[in-house]
Amino acid sequence: QVQLVESGGGSVQPGGSLRLSCVVSGMTTDSVCMAWFRQAPGKKREEREGVAYIYIGSGSTDYADSVKDRFIISQDNAKNTVYLQMNRLKPEDTATYYCAAVVGVRWLVRSQWEYDHWGSGTLVFISS
Repeated sequence: QVQLVESGGGSVQPGGSLRLSCVVSGMTTDSVCMAWFRQAPGKKREEREGVAYIYIGSGSTDYADSVKDRFIISQDNAKNTVYLQMNRLKPEDTATYYCAAVVGVRWLVRSQWEYDHWGSGTLVFISS
């Protein structure tokens, strides 16, 4: 059974950095796309935004325009962990961040509705 556990959220001032971690267990294949989604306060589940994606088999990545050049998604296979390094944070980055995985695919998947495994989320709050 696949399980995802996020950590690393917290409160930081604008311009600061945070690194989120997602520890993965129960995964038995590299044919996996993993992603970080975020849901801003007051937004509905349908409005959850994908911010970064990584295909485990190849390491290919992609980012939402809103975070490109500020966020970096990476993987450490030895630790079964996917990271999201977030730099130059802005108030609009405030959200609950979720790690997600979809198994048995061969490319990056951007639609949240195709992801079948989710963590419980970690809150990131940007405020001066």
